[in-house]
Amino acid sequence: MSRVVFDLDGTLIDSAPDIRQIANEVLAAEDRPPVSLAETKGFIGSGAPKFVERMRAARDLPDAAQDRMLERFVTLYDDAVGLTRPYPGAVAALEALAAAGHRLGLCTNKPLAATQAVLDHLDLARHFEIVLGGNSLPQRKPDPAPLHAAFAALGTGHRIYVGDSEVDAETARRAGVAFLLFTEGYRKSPAEALPHQAAFDDFARLPALVTGAEAALT
Repeated sequence: MSRVVFDLDGTLIDSAPDIRQIANEVLAAEDRPPVSLAETKGFIGSGAPKFVERMRAARDLPDAAQDRMLERFVTLYDDAVGLTRPYPGAVAALEALAAAGHRLGLCTNKPLAATQAVLDHLDLARHFEIVLGGNSLPQRKPDPAPLHAAFAALGTGHRIYVGDSEVDAETARRAGVAFLLFTEGYRKSPAEALPHQAAFDDFARLPALVTGAEAALT
């Protein structure tokens, strides 16, 4: 059996509508126009500080505004759950993987408190033996340290990482683990430009892809 670790935003859940809502509250306080959903998806992927930095640059706000905007953004983030939904089939795939004996973990750049809040809201926490957020360790993805820590907490077995973005692909590459790419998330590059063992757009395919990844690793 394998250890299977997942990214969160853009992989298991579509959280962009909630993130956009709080981003626009932060921008309104700075007297700047709102961001679109497409812009929001483009800013996601490297943690809250980088999201705010990208948003700030897009709205011509100075570096000096970073700290106050980030503080407000993070304060709002913990309650940003009402518009977030799991991707179709994601929950069933988690249940199927667990039933097959795989051990599951989560490794995201989302702040840990916000991660736990959305997992609780969507009743997803029960699927994971380990949950690491973007501030759980001094490093965040694409540094491989959080991913290594997640796998270590799951014991032994093949290592498979499931994500949706350039950051996830680079994290898997640096960690030296198999990477399965969910193509319906927030990546900015063509799927073929990202190193991956297999790609999928339907979570019903994921259990079979995990089996295939295991065979390739054996």
